[in-house]
Amino acid sequence: MPRIKLATVWLGGCSGCHMSFLDLDEWLFELAEQVDLVYSPLMDAKVYPNEVDVVLVEGAIANQDHLTMIQTVRARSLFLVSFGDCAVTGNVTALRNPLGSTQPVLQRSYMDLSDHHSQMPTEQEIVPPLLDRVTPVHAVVAVDMWLPGCPPSADHIRAVLTPLLRGDIPHLEGYAIKFG
Repeated sequence: MPRIKLATVWLGGCSGCHMSFLDLDEWLFELAEQVDLVYSPLMDAKVYPNEVDVVLVEGAIANQDHLTMIQTVRARSLFLVSFGDCAVTGNVTALRNPLGSTQPVLQRSYMDLSDHHSQMPTEQEIVPPLLDRVTPVHAVVAVDMWLPGCPPSADHIRAVLTPLLRGDIPHLEGYAIKFG
């Protein structure tokens, strides 16, 4: 059986889902024998590759860089898992949505709470342009499976990956939801 090209992506979130992925502990050795990890914050890949078989996407879409990335990820991936509550619902990342546009968020962060030399970031490379609303992944691109949890447990991550390694679609009930 050919090795699966696996990717993980970290957008607007805390990286807790990736920490939970690392909680797979010894099973990571078995996983490494069956997949090629082609993109992840756990490695130093700079460009999202073509023809990814499975991708776990952590985090919500909060800025222009996230929006561009998720569109690239969807276009280049066969099976996309919305990985964790931020990706599934927006969760904590979306707490800024009731403030309205990005201006109140930037004002509060860079001006109101600054101790010295308050100033808005003006260099484009420092802070990617924020979107007016934080959205879950499925609001932007098609998602093949939701894996909720803050973060999802290592057992749930394994329950999704194990059938995918066999070429099967995971079927989980209750906690994790598959849709197409």
